[in-house]
Amino acid sequence: MNLQRPNGNDATRSVNRSTSVVPSSGLCSRCIDGCKGNCEIFKATFRGRELIYPGPFGDITAGGDKNYPVDYSHLNIQGYAQGAEGLPTGTPADPDHARFPLVNTETEYGWDKKVKMTMPVFTGALGSTEIARKNWEHFAVGAAISGVTIVCGENVCGIDPGLELNGSKKVAKAPDMDRRIAAYKKYHSGYGEILIQMNVEDTNLGVAEYIIEKHKIETIELKWGQGAKCIGGEIKVGSLERALELQKRGYIVTPDPSDPIIQASFKDGAIKEFERHSRLGFVTEEGFMKEVARLRGLGFKRITLKTGAYSLKELAMAIKYCSKAKIDLLTIDGASGGTGMSPWRMMEEWGVPSLYLHSAAYEYSSILAAQGERAPDLAFAGGFSSEDGVFKALALGAPYVKAVCMGRALMIPGMVGKNIAQWLKDGNLPKTVADYGSSPEEIFVNYEKVKNIVGGGEIDKIPLGAIGIYSYADKLKVGLQQLMAGARRFNLSIISRKDLMSLTEECTKVTGIPYLMDCYRDEAMKILRG
Repeated sequence: MNLQRPNGNDATRSVNRSTSVVPSSGLCSRCIDGCKGNCEIFKATFRGRELIYPGPFGDITAGGDKNYPVDYSHLNIQGYAQGAEGLPTGTPADPDHARFPLVNTETEYGWDKKVKMTMPVFTGALGSTEIARKNWEHFAVGAAISGVTIVCGENVCGIDPGLELNGSKKVAKAPDMDRRIAAYKKYHSGYGEILIQMNVEDTNLGVAEYIIEKHKIETIELKWGQGAKCIGGEIKVGSLERALELQKRGYIVTPDPSDPIIQASFKDGAIKEFERHSRLGFVTEEGFMKEVARLRGLGFKRITLKTGAYSLKELAMAIKYCSKAKIDLLTIDGASGGTGMSPWRMMEEWGVPSLYLHSAAYEYSSILAAQGERAPDLAFAGGFSSEDGVFKALALGAPYVKAVCMGRALMIPGMVGKNIAQWLKDGNLPKTVADYGSSPEEIFVNYEKVKNIVGGGEIDKIPLGAIGIYSYADKLKVGLQQLMAGARRFNLSIISRKDLMSLTEECTKVTGIPYLMDCYRDEAMKILRG
């Protein structure tokens, strides 16, 4: 079975002419001289490197669609007909009291100084991509009123048109970072936090010093990588002047905007945009510990780490180093990932898939625990979008996993809400929305709940995308409560690997979760023979 077919995908706005396609190459089985397109090879003939990336940049998020041999769908959740663990103290375990709305979905992470969230989800790193920039208020306010953490990703300061540097070439003023922090803090009510991610260029620009001195940010995140790609962060820019500006700031910009030949091609209209790339990081234990100590010396209360779908060696390094450095949260992002901009074929074909990587993370954390060492709090990322995925991740990685990091899934409600606002303004609501009403009060089921949270005087200032994120988070929370109640787990800390079963023996081999016909078999035999 071919798990993924190259050469034609909506992400690259390409398609095969023929319905008969060679599985290994993605080429039409009959390629005709004179074909008018539109496979990837056809488009790359005249657009070249542009076909590396999904597009159009700034208007889409993309996620890999490769079918891996084993994934989270190969796990099912156990349900039980008796018991009720984790109920509030003094609450009887009976049908009148063990009701699913009583399930507590609150979680917390951190080595010593904990951060509480109303539910075990938070956003992926929303950094310098255009899709993150132009939708930020929707994302940030939505996360704040939902009581979950938002991660402000890498390179936000470095690409800011309003960036001002001091004499040491460090950040002196970063209006876009200021805007992002203010948007979240305005509606933050004690649950969740905004944490800022930092890569090589951010370190060179002094982003850590800027955000703690000006904004008193408590948590900063180091980044080794993500599930969507194994190179540095990327964006596209559409002007020669902007490309030269970013190159001057120290970024890798391709094709080289300072090359007269490239400038001529841009003037001709052949080159329409440039790519800005971040540098590769190089990890050593000594360097990691030194940087953690430096950041703590600046005054940060918490330090987190985001790592990607690297080999099992790098996974072991991340878990071990985080344990030794007392890192507050380690987010482990599996392939194939989702992104605002990553090389498409890299997204499809690179890295350790989520279920495999997460299963190894549980194993490695358990090894540390057996040695008397404390494993760091973990968050799993890589393709989650629903409450069953959240439950499975928490159970697979129990007791180490405290939350699930969602990328595209938490962005979509923000974009949909924003678009509903525009459609209302234009008088052009699509039927999919208009079926529910013609005003925000009618359309958004949680409008009055958000109004109650922020107050009647503030509700008109809340972007509709934020209400969209609150509504989606509410769906996740209630769905998770129902799943947990069915498993008789009324508190997140009670969820365990025993609450899962593998649907295939291959899944058992990968995860260590027993095959469903073996789960509770001994208990079943005792009942039958008793």
